[in-house]
Amino acid sequence: MDEAERVARERLTPAAYDYYAGGAEDEVTLSANVEAWRRWRVRYRVLVDVRGRDLSTTALGRRIAMPVGVAPTAFQRLAHADAEVATARAAAREGVPFVLSSLSTTRLEEVAKALDAAPENTDAQRWFQLYLYKDRKTGEALVARAERAGVGAIVLTADTPVLGRRERDLKAGHVIDARPANFDADVKPAGSGAAMLKEIFGGLDDGLTWRDVDWLRTITSLPILVKGVVHPDDARLALDHGAAGVVVSNHGGRQLDGAVASLEVLPEVVNAVGDRAEVYLDGGVRRGADVVMALALGARAVLVGRPALYGLAFGGSKGVEQVLEILREETENALALLGCRSPAEVTVSHVKPA
Repeated sequence: MDEAERVARERLTPAAYDYYAGGAEDEVTLSANVEAWRRWRVRYRVLVDVRGRDLSTTALGRRIAMPVGVAPTAFQRLAHADAEVATARAAAREGVPFVLSSLSTTRLEEVAKALDAAPENTDAQRWFQLYLYKDRKTGEALVARAERAGVGAIVLTADTPVLGRRERDLKAGHVIDARPANFDADVKPAGSGAAMLKEIFGGLDDGLTWRDVDWLRTITSLPILVKGVVHPDDARLALDHGAAGVVVSNHGGRQLDGAVASLEVLPEVVNAVGDRAEVYLDGGVRRGADVVMALALGARAVLVGRPALYGLAFGGSKGVEQVLEILREETENALALLGCRSPAEVTVSHVKPA
């Protein structure tokens, strides 16, 4: 994954690379997300028959080919002309969930149409990430469109009442030549990237509460995942308000700098949720061993964001597929060396603090 980033950086404009790679303020949490994996160790078993290995598992009751999905990331057209369509098709070929961002640069209907028409369509899961704006009609319309497009779940981002201070964008003044495609009103790409982001995020509802999860539950029958949870009490509240699960995430270190790393709080959230729902994780996943470690600590699966973007940048859909295939190969290798044949066999006994 580190090599993917290096190759992608050569292809991306400075504006695009800074937008994708950057975090909030001093980027402490951005670094912590990666470093947190080094504070745990896997404890393998030996003389175990690991023939017939199968990486598949389930997510929201449906089979996926491996415990990895593609996290929602905005403005993918900055990386490649085929944008979200390329990423979605790669995820379909690999049989893993793809989460489309509200701020995609391809309309959600176009992504759905491309997936439905693709010869490699494997009925892989497609989910839709939702920001809620002060104007609830915007959110309601997006959810209705997502349902018509065959989306299987709504992923509500809950950690963005306001936009974090992303100083790479604030200081550099780069022009981001893209705009979100899922909104009727144009957001012009004039001015700095920071100015455009401020315009886009200016309508976010900073009064969002758990009552809004209740409201969302009334307008859709789709499962809802609450993304951005780092506190066990919030995990419990999410389930109390009808969520089917939570995504342990700090927004890739792009919101509150100094926030805990996702992996650090995964065990607490898993303990809080118990058997009531599924727990997913994003943030800092760079190796197949990371995937196995997350499974041992109770995650159903992990979501990867930046690695998929870097694959898109250097190779379009095939680049994303290559990134996912590397993770698949590494995860299968780690699983076998751990002494397990499937994700279901990985338990907390296979991991310990460093």
